[in-house]
Amino acid sequence: MYIFWENVFRFPRFFITSVSGLIVILLTPFLKLAKKNLFTQVFLLCFLILFVSLLIFVFQGMLNL
Repeated sequence: MYIFWENVFRFPRFFITSVSGLIVILLTPFLKLAKKNLFTQVFLLCFLILFVSLLIFVFQGMLNL
């Protein structure tokens, strides 16, 4: 039973490590693009603003706010 609880307590650390690694892997191409020129930086900034606003509108619709 001790091994079971040890594994249960290890799961959050594994989950946080996996999610942070996934975020780094997904953001690396965008960070490389952002280093190129001003047009690409502006495009990525606009895309980020649109993505965040889309998430906000979706969550507001889901939660009836």
